[in-house]
Amino acid sequence: MRLADCLRQPSRLWGASIAAKLVLGYGLLGTISIAVVSVVFYTGTIGVLDQNLDGKIVAQAQRLLHRANADGHAHLIEEVRRLLADGIDSDREIFQLLDSEGNTLAGNLGSWPQAEDETEASTRPQMISADVVREGHLKPARLYLRPLDGGGMLIVGRDLSEQEAVRELIWDALLAGAGVSLLLTVAGALLFRRTIENKLGEIRGTAARIEAGDLSHRIAISGDDEFARLNRDINRMLDRIELLMEGIRHVSNAIAHDLRTPLSRIRGRLDDALRHEASVERLAGASHDAIDDIDDLIRLFERLLQIAEVESGMRTSMFERLDLGRVVADIGEMYEASAEDDNITLSVDAPESLYVDGDRNLLASAIASLLENAIKYAGPGSVVRIRAGLHHGMAAIAVSDNGPGIPAEELDKVTQRFYRLDKSRHLPGNGLGLSIVAATATAHGGRLALEDNAPGLVARLVLPLAGSQLS
Repeated sequence: MRLADCLRQPSRLWGASIAAKLVLGYGLLGTISIAVVSVVFYTGTIGVLDQNLDGKIVAQAQRLLHRANADGHAHLIEEVRRLLADGIDSDREIFQLLDSEGNTLAGNLGSWPQAEDETEASTRPQMISADVVREGHLKPARLYLRPLDGGGMLIVGRDLSEQEAVRELIWDALLAGAGVSLLLTVAGALLFRRTIENKLGEIRGTAARIEAGDLSHRIAISGDDEFARLNRDINRMLDRIELLMEGIRHVSNAIAHDLRTPLSRIRGRLDDALRHEASVERLAGASHDAIDDIDDLIRLFERLLQIAEVESGMRTSMFERLDLGRVVADIGEMYEASAEDDNITLSVDAPESLYVDGDRNLLASAIASLLENAIKYAGPGSVVRIRAGLHHGMAAIAVSDNGPGIPAEELDKVTQRFYRLDKSRHLPGNGLGLSIVAATATAHGGRLALEDNAPGLVARLVLPLAGSQLS
């Protein structure tokens, strides 16, 4: 956004932009921090110097008064004159000794302030800051006014000219440092804002391309910060959306293709019955055939609805603790007669106490689909085995056969809806069985794995163990 636009639309800059609010917040925080640091630094330097100076002045006054009490008032005058003439700290020290009338007995001040509280000036010492005339110049000073016994006043102090210069130097340094720090804070906040806007701009740009129909676009990922992790999550979500959209397109095409044939067959039979002499036998036969084809279509839509229900997660509220071995044993027993009729040897290995959390009906339907596919496609004289157990620390149901199997290049395709191998198109079915099994596995947090059994196929349904078994 250009500066002119920002000035014309301040609400857009500060009201609608979270990045701008962060900049303002960090700017205020930086300013307050600078102010606090400046106060602490100033108090720790000038404040300490002022306290030390007051202590030194009072201590020096006490030493003079002790000398006066020991040696007499005249010796106090001599001591003041000696201190003023010794050349030690003569550029800053201040001494003034007054008699009871306010006349100068000794000292180096041309003028001096009166006590702030005249009523108690003769009894109570006072520490004041005032301007005094010293060496013909008006200078700031820190003074300790100490009344003397029997009248008079002792004034001890320090010229604050150097200290005031140090104070101004510190203030100038603090102001300069605060200005530079504030500029750096604002610059850092603006840089932070630009970084956030660039990161969010990439996300918004990708969202705009996705909205326009380009589902293949992804957000560039660099580094491993919070935005990189967010971008990675969004890209995974977009991958899933693209996969689902591709699945919807594939399903739509497959439904249109698979519905055309039975509908055309139904129409042809009914039309044929109407074109010829209408007899009860002919019309009844055409009706029965049409009903059979319609029943096939109903089963097709029921399986599609089953897939949609599983993928939507509607059945997860019905999960319960299941013994997967017992479910496998029940399904195996149910298919023993069917396998025997097809001259297929069926063996079941299903130890108990293999617990998972899931929907009994969904898992039973998935296991039955795998077993039914194995019996149907393995062919007479083959051997089909179903086994429940552990597989890499997870519960697994493996259905294996020694039939013709599936070509390696088509293993990833057979779980797609309506996908059927060319050699199996003459067999009854609609290509949804493995799709339902894969959807069921995903809904339970697991997966369906298809592997070459050399010869034949191994279909392995892998599921997480129940929580109590994970430890």
